[in-house]
Amino acid sequence: MDKDILYIFLIKQAGVTIEELSDEALLEDDLGISGDDAFELIVAFGKEFNVDVSNFMVADYFSGEGDFILSAIINFFIGRKEKKRLELRIKHLEKAMIAGRLDEQVINS
Repeated sequence: MDKDILYIFLIKQAGVTIEELSDEALLEDDLGISGDDAFELIVAFGKEFNVDVSNFMVADYFSGEGDFILSAIINFFIGRKEKKRLELRIKHLEKAMIAGRLDEQVINS
């Protein structure tokens, strides 16, 4: 698969610059994609590249909308540990393009 096509998609869809993109870039931490934007990006990615994203759990990889600082404070006071997010990198999207699906098995292969 041509990585350039994926990079162009990410630049248009996520409003990032070419300098921010690399195989190891994390979609949330490095590119700042989270919440509803992450969901929309994954759906658009599936449509654009004919990738089945129906088994991809967006909430496992991206933070939700809203004030994460407030939820962290509340979790601290009630003793609840915040669930660690899994990492989604650009290289995982490349793998998904080749496999035709985005799921745990593809990401961890």
